[in-house]
Amino acid sequence: MSFRKVVRQSKFRHVFGQPVKTEQCYDDIRVSRVTWDSTFCAVNPSFVAIIVEASGGGAFLVLPLHKTGRIDKSYPTVCGHTGPVLDIDWCPHNDHVIASGSEDCTVMVREWRGGGGGTGVSPPLPTVPSLSPQVWQIPEHGLSQPLTEPVVVLEGHSKRVGIIAWHPTARNVLLSAGCDNVVLIWNVGTAEELYRLDGLHPDLIYSASWSRDGARFCTACKDKSVRVIDPRRGTVVAEKERAHEGARPMRAIFLADGKIFTTGFSRMSERQLALWDTENLEEPMGLQELDSSNGALLPFYDPDTNVVYVCGKGDSSIRYFEITEEPPYIHFLNTFTSKEPQRGMGWMPKRGLDVSKCEIARFYKLHERKCEPIIMTVPRKSDLFQDDLYPDTAGAEAAMEAEEWVAGRTAGPVLVSLRQAYVPSKQRDLKVNRRSLLHEGRPPATAATAATTPPAAAPPPARLSAPPALGISPAAPTGGGRLEEVLQEVAALRALVGEQGQRIARLEEQLRRLENGHV
Repeated sequence: MSFRKVVRQSKFRHVFGQPVKTEQCYDDIRVSRVTWDSTFCAVNPSFVAIIVEASGGGAFLVLPLHKTGRIDKSYPTVCGHTGPVLDIDWCPHNDHVIASGSEDCTVMVREWRGGGGGTGVSPPLPTVPSLSPQVWQIPEHGLSQPLTEPVVVLEGHSKRVGIIAWHPTARNVLLSAGCDNVVLIWNVGTAEELYRLDGLHPDLIYSASWSRDGARFCTACKDKSVRVIDPRRGTVVAEKERAHEGARPMRAIFLADGKIFTTGFSRMSERQLALWDTENLEEPMGLQELDSSNGALLPFYDPDTNVVYVCGKGDSSIRYFEITEEPPYIHFLNTFTSKEPQRGMGWMPKRGLDVSKCEIARFYKLHERKCEPIIMTVPRKSDLFQDDLYPDTAGAEAAMEAEEWVAGRTAGPVLVSLRQAYVPSKQRDLKVNRRSLLHEGRPPATAATAATTPPAAAPPPARLSAPPALGISPAAPTGGGRLEEVLQEVAALRALVGEQGQRIARLEEQLRRLENGHV
């Protein structure tokens, strides 16, 4: 009797990576040489941001996606930091807002008047050394001049800030972690420190990752422990000591089902991957050893396909694995290999991909002097929309406001369909109330949200209203009748879109049947 090896079936087994043509790369960029294990690159459907070398301070480039080819040395940068930039992260709910953490030791509160105009300088606060995450508003068409004035500076860390992570579902909520071993949660719209998580980490924090609904986050620490933390209670919910035995940096990310995926090193300096069940952290569900390279492994996770991509700093490859419910849980799919090692890596959100080409992931690989997009594709013959590859995905709309999250609400991301060409809702400017931030030296932790009324028409300060800051909602119509008309029109449009979607689905099904030979 002969036995034939059974190959596990997966729609992602044949995923292949392909770099774009040379003219579609971003060339002549001096990528940062700072020794910090961050990605150095952040991407969204509008811009690619890259941390670069800068004399006398820290800076990062922000390029519109279409701005490919050679980047002029005089191209403007975001350069308000006085020390090297260590981490950057785009706001998931506004493609024009980015946060950055740095080594600098200055206090700056400046105002950015959005839309491509100039900058206005507010009076400085008392100069107290502090290391502060900064939040920036990028003009719609990119930078035409250097951007030195952040929208807001978040003051609270006593050492350099190496980790920045926006809340996935609550507007305006930002996590920062510093070399002071403290995690701070902010309301960016008010510059308010919501939670200070001090004493939970005895050593340097290597990484922090929010759960899909933002109720918790997990961290990887230099003490070799992985912790699951409830920020609103300020408690460690679960902890795994010595998740990886090696002394080199490790990272931990939350998966969609609440499990945790980690990368690290064994006692013998072998690079490892592991999958953990937060309900029982005694032993990993799955553990794999990769190789003996010394570069930190950066994991990127796609919750729609349950595929994890692992990129090693200094490697020239991207490995990808499918996470399933069946043992061994972590299934190796394939490896994309190129000639040049990567200094860092950016990851495009799903809504920025080309669904017509069955693109399921896009990386922005940093070389020493350029950024090279790499496209991951599932080979398919049909030109129809591939429902199985593109379930509804997280859109750009926040599920709740910061105040709701603080009050105890938890919500998953607002999902959107990729069936139609996705057009994000109109981006709303980030506004911060300078008057409150600077009033009689009041610390930022008590700042109020900005009002949208122009200065000339503003009511007395005591009567200022406080709508959400990170993308402020338009003022409600004064006449109830007009509001009712608008609501009726919206309802009618929704119904029409729904009908058209159903009709398109029926036509696609008929076409599919014809292609398969059915009458």
